[in-house]
Amino acid sequence: MHRLVIIEDQTAIREMLAEILALDKNYDLVGQCGDGQVGLMMCLELKPDVVVLDAKLPSLNGVELLRRLKRQLPSLRVLVFSAHENPVLVRQMLEAGAHGFVEKTAGLTDFRKGLATIAMGGTYFGPAVTGVLRTVVANPESGRSPDFLTEREREILQLVAEGHSTKAIAAKLGISAKTVDNHRTNLMRKLNIHDVASLTRHVLEQGVLED
Repeated sequence: MHRLVIIEDQTAIREMLAEILALDKNYDLVGQCGDGQVGLMMCLELKPDVVVLDAKLPSLNGVELLRRLKRQLPSLRVLVFSAHENPVLVRQMLEAGAHGFVEKTAGLTDFRKGLATIAMGGTYFGPAVTGVLRTVVANPESGRSPDFLTEREREILQLVAEGHSTKAIAAKLGISAKTVDNHRTNLMRKLNIHDVASLTRHVLEQGVLED
């Protein structure tokens, strides 16, 4: 029987998963919570075999939580269960040590299959995530995080997301409008995005500049 912890901030989803897994003889549900920092302390105390982890959590996001867990509990098996399956997030989660990633739109059949697979030592990805991984393989830049952006590019990306015009960004940073345009062009190339509206949406939806 696998000792299991659920870390999911949406109460209805967390309680639903808990009820389902409590009836499964393969798992011993030893803890559940909806907060990243609480989840970290819970796992370090209870030392579960398997964790079901949401990507977006209060107090400590899922990526950083996973990194810390894997440093202290290297044998821990982790299934990410998330409503977000963008290339940056998928890549970050896998690099942090996740063994599986199932999107919440996939349904409970995929979730249960994914959990069983990773608990037994395998890897599993939901159908949408599998499509994202194909995109990352075909276009590696689409799955890279903003860690590879320069400090100036990150500044401009933040200002673009806040709705500032090229002229306003140039004035704020003390550079020419042409330099701003050049940086924005480089950002689009690096992030595999082809227009300013999509660049803004990318930042807002993915939270790629979050700490």
